[in-house]
Amino acid sequence: MRSIIQILTTELFGRSLSISQINPPRPDIVGIGMSCWDGYAIPLAHRLAYKNTYYHQAPHLDITNIEPSMEGTLDFVVSTDVFEHVEPPVSRAFENAKKLLKPGGAFIFSVPFSHPGEEMVPTQEHFPDLNDYSITKTPKGYQLKNTTRDGRVQYFDDLIFHGGPGSTLEMRVFSESSMLDELTRAGFDEITIYSGSDLRHGIYWPQKWSVPLSARVSRKTKSDP
Repeated sequence: MRSIIQILTTELFGRSLSISQINPPRPDIVGIGMSCWDGYAIPLAHRLAYKNTYYHQAPHLDITNIEPSMEGTLDFVVSTDVFEHVEPPVSRAFENAKKLLKPGGAFIFSVPFSHPGEEMVPTQEHFPDLNDYSITKTPKGYQLKNTTRDGRVQYFDDLIFHGGPGSTLEMRVFSESSMLDELTRAGFDEITIYSGSDLRHGIYWPQKWSVPLSARVSRKTKSDP
């Protein structure tokens, strides 16, 4: 999780800082996290106007259905390993993340992804027709029952959960190219994948998959030349 703070501070201040180095505090910089780890979320809230949000508890945020009053109010949004759990279509989540940000705002983002450096590899959607569904425990594990919009009934076994059996269901595995396409279609630009190491802050990436990134909202408005 040190890498998330590295990216956030680089995007906000132009250099990698520890949380304690954000001194004096900057209450003028406003942002939210999405179920972020308390280990950095709590101290970050003492340095920036930052609030950690959750899907199942207060303070609540459903990234697929944001409040219009929140649009264009944030300098940054942090989402770590959340979008692989969002119900399809996941494009809604990317679009709303962009809507939350001010011009020039930064989206700090990570998900598990595959096929780094390869083009035209689709995301592996586990439940592409998900609509009206329930998950039940069976003698062999868990089973998902889904009724599609056109009335077909589907059953899925071998479900993948993050955080333990029956916890948070994995909806998809992104590929790098499809993840970048989603960000671009949502209106982000200046997308940077942070695959380099920062040993001074204890960050080392031996592999090139599932590394975090930043994506910017353009500073230009529609009236700008």
